[in-house]
Amino acid sequence: MDDASTIIVFLFVLFVLLGSGVWVGLALLGVAWAGMELFTSRPVGDTMLTVIWTASSSWTLTALPLFIWMGEILYRTRLSEDMFRGLAPWMARLPGGLVHTNIVGCTVFAAVSGSSAATLTTVGKMSIPELRKRDYPERMVIGTLAGAATLGLMIPPSIMLIVYGVTINESISKLFFAGILPGLMLAAMFMAWVAVQARLSSEWHPKPEPPMSFGEKLYNSRFLLPVGALIAVVIGSMYLGYATATEAAAFGVVGALILAAAQGSLSRATFTDALMGATRTSAMIALILAGAAFLSLAMGFTGLPRGLADLIASWDLSRFELLMALLVFYIALGMFVDGISAIVLTMAVVEPMVRQAGIDMIWFGIFVVVVVEMAQITPPIGFNLFVLQGMTGHGMGYIARAALPMFLIMVAMVFVLIAFPDLATWLPDNIRQAPGG
Repeated sequence: MDDASTIIVFLFVLFVLLGSGVWVGLALLGVAWAGMELFTSRPVGDTMLTVIWTASSSWTLTALPLFIWMGEILYRTRLSEDMFRGLAPWMARLPGGLVHTNIVGCTVFAAVSGSSAATLTTVGKMSIPELRKRDYPERMVIGTLAGAATLGLMIPPSIMLIVYGVTINESISKLFFAGILPGLMLAAMFMAWVAVQARLSSEWHPKPEPPMSFGEKLYNSRFLLPVGALIAVVIGSMYLGYATATEAAAFGVVGALILAAAQGSLSRATFTDALMGATRTSAMIALILAGAAFLSLAMGFTGLPRGLADLIASWDLSRFELLMALLVFYIALGMFVDGISAIVLTMAVVEPMVRQAGIDMIWFGIFVVVVVEMAQITPPIGFNLFVLQGMTGHGMGYIARAALPMFLIMVAMVFVLIAFPDLATWLPDNIRQAPGG
């Protein structure tokens, strides 16, 4: 059977399973099973068990539930309230005022969360009422929150980068370092947009903040010390080469528990809720990764990824043309599946052609995450849009329009990455890492 027929069979089975409401992980296992039965003579059951065990017992994957648990613990603390009180005095005098607390707050929380949804919910539950009370433009409040929350997917510890690293067997620590500068650059681009809008928009008439002396600002900054210390422990331990990503995640969980206890937020109920929330999310992602590993093997046995890579190579696309094709492809895919599923569904086919084109896989991981971030704010299933709909009561169309400028800034960020690849590769190439990182 030729490659075209094989693709049709794989896609048909996948869409039938997904359309019937089967979980994504089980759908991937089902597609792989059908592919193995139809196109190979290998023992399917034994192969599936071996692959699932190998994929699920990876030491690298241990970092995933730990970082998710850390984010769940912090979500149940007063962290967002403290961050707003610490950031507001410094943001008030910038062009755009306290709207910048959305962006800076998301950037800070992204550095201890790893999840876009957790970042959005934690920052939004405090900033939305405060910014509304001060008469900031509603569309700007919602748009910046939707866009900046996606930084949780890039700034370490990023769950998305862990999934990508496990999928293609790359160093998680290197990917974390690669995400730092692009994440900060994207945050700066969001803030620049807010500053421009504050100067040009006729809707911008917020209530002025009371004047505050430099000493008072410094005093209020004490509220940022706990989260700053946690970031220093998690990122600093990896940066200095003392810990792998998994070990840093364990430090982060201990630090989050200490922070929650110090704030009085740690009770039996919140501990149990955080643990169960982390367990559910981790199990969901682990099932998707197990299904993706089996699907990748099944497709490898059929020769489909290499055949497609050779086909695209025969088109003689330049690196830029290939990246533009993948940009459009992932934006379209992101309209219908979540980011983790988009990565694990496609890497078996995309990885060979990217490597063949001579593209650095660490850099490509950041490229993919930026594009997948867009999926969080694009209808019909942009997850951040649903979260904001529940938080604000606005319709999906209103929120999507508010987030459109952030989407366009992310597209611009893709071209910045292409023009300046060192933005993603300089840190991982120049930082000492712990063994096994």
